[in-house]
Amino acid sequence: MIMRYLLFILITTFYIAYFAKQILLRKKGIVTNRLAKGSKPKKTAIIETGLLLITYGMAVFQYAGFFLERYLLPLKLPTSLRWLGIVLAGFGVLFFILAITTMRDSWRAGIDESQKTSMVTRGVYSISRNPAFVGFDLLYIGSALAMPGVVITVMAAAGVLFMHLQILEEEAYLPRIFGDEYVEYKKKTPRYLLFF
Repeated sequence: MIMRYLLFILITTFYIAYFAKQILLRKKGIVTNRLAKGSKPKKTAIIETGLLLITYGMAVFQYAGFFLERYLLPLKLPTSLRWLGIVLAGFGVLFFILAITTMRDSWRAGIDESQKTSMVTRGVYSISRNPAFVGFDLLYIGSALAMPGVVITVMAAAGVLFMHLQILEEEAYLPRIFGDEYVEYKKKTPRYLLFF
């Protein structure tokens, strides 16, 4: 039971941070959620639409798992793997909060050439080019382990896949905005963590 409470607290903390950051930036006139908005190439629009649907869908299924677990096709996993899920989710929350606070006013979700941002390479961005995505990935994988079920696992896998596709889109876009500075940053900083 304590595992469920911990996971609930972690998921809630993550989404409070996510929406609080959006609200704080909106008060400054900055719209952070640019996913599937505006004129974009078809491939980018499809990826961003998929990512948007999966992101909100995963939140719904994560919370549904606390109350309707039996309808999400539960799986049996050893307790040790479920605790590993709690640890991964915890690191996900930490990474995400560090990412959005380090980005300050430059945090955005999605590609939007009309908005000007600053390139951030300090803090957690010195060890990962995409720490916010790492945060999402760890939260999703952790949720799938801590609250194992077919639906959550499929949603988590889809989320990780679409975030990776979004990263690839952004990696094609960012050199046009930041030029050689981004190219050099990309050479010395891993996409995710360590060697990845």
